[in-house]
Amino acid sequence: MIPIHDDQPSATRPRVTVGIIVACVVVYLWQLSGGEEIFYSYGLIPAVLFGEAYLPPDLAVIAPWMTIFTSMFMHGGFMHLAGNMLYLWIFGNNVEDAMDHARFVGFCLLCGVAAALAQAYTAPLSEVPMIGASGAIGGVLGAYFLLHPSARVLVVIPLGFYLHPMRIPAWIVLGIWFVFQLIAGGIPSDEGGGVAYWAHIGGFAAGMVLVVAFKKRGVRLWNFGGPHLSVPPGFEDSKWDDGRGDNPRRPRRSVFDLDPNRKHHNPFDDKR
Repeated sequence: MIPIHDDQPSATRPRVTVGIIVACVVVYLWQLSGGEEIFYSYGLIPAVLFGEAYLPPDLAVIAPWMTIFTSMFMHGGFMHLAGNMLYLWIFGNNVEDAMDHARFVGFCLLCGVAAALAQAYTAPLSEVPMIGASGAIGGVLGAYFLLHPSARVLVVIPLGFYLHPMRIPAWIVLGIWFVFQLIAGGIPSDEGGGVAYWAHIGGFAAGMVLVVAFKKRGVRLWNFGGPHLSVPPGFEDSKWDDGRGDNPRRPRRSVFDLDPNRKHHNPFDDKR
């Protein structure tokens, strides 16, 4: 299944989501100007990270731990970049909306770290550079899975030469995606196509855990009640009630607005 868009509205501009996409594109263009050495210098190499191997001085331009972060913005080809950015564009704006911009930055970085370590620990002696934002994006998918399970996602399913469009609930789309990662992650690495499936799994799991701490107050999880807009700015800490007045922080309306049919109110008109 290839996602195209969702029906989930967004209340804020996804500045961080757009910023990450721009950063990844810029880094990819920079990669094109260099050679294979860039991947070894800035990609995450598990054996180097864990001290089991080392790079030649001309390639070891940054500390090994820093490659956990630099590798997140690198991609192995145009389709690798395009696929990751498509998923981030569709699902990232709503997750950013449920947090705030600063929190979303921290959320993505932590998910990326968790994803990188999950993959590295499955092959600690690997000398193959790990690159890509898919681990961090897996965290975004995990958060979206809990935030908007009932959102409808337009996907296209390749059937030979025909692309069949369908609208499917997000929990099914993302659930199938995660199960596929679990199955593919169990395939021996020499048969798995060089894809870091455990990074996807680790990122998705981290996203499901971290969204609880990073979401705004008042934003519900596992909400099947339809599209959900984030709490308006300024009301993040308020608990909206059902209109019965049992919340002391509930916004009050003016008594002059109680009768919508009266344009003016003169207190001397009361004959009581």
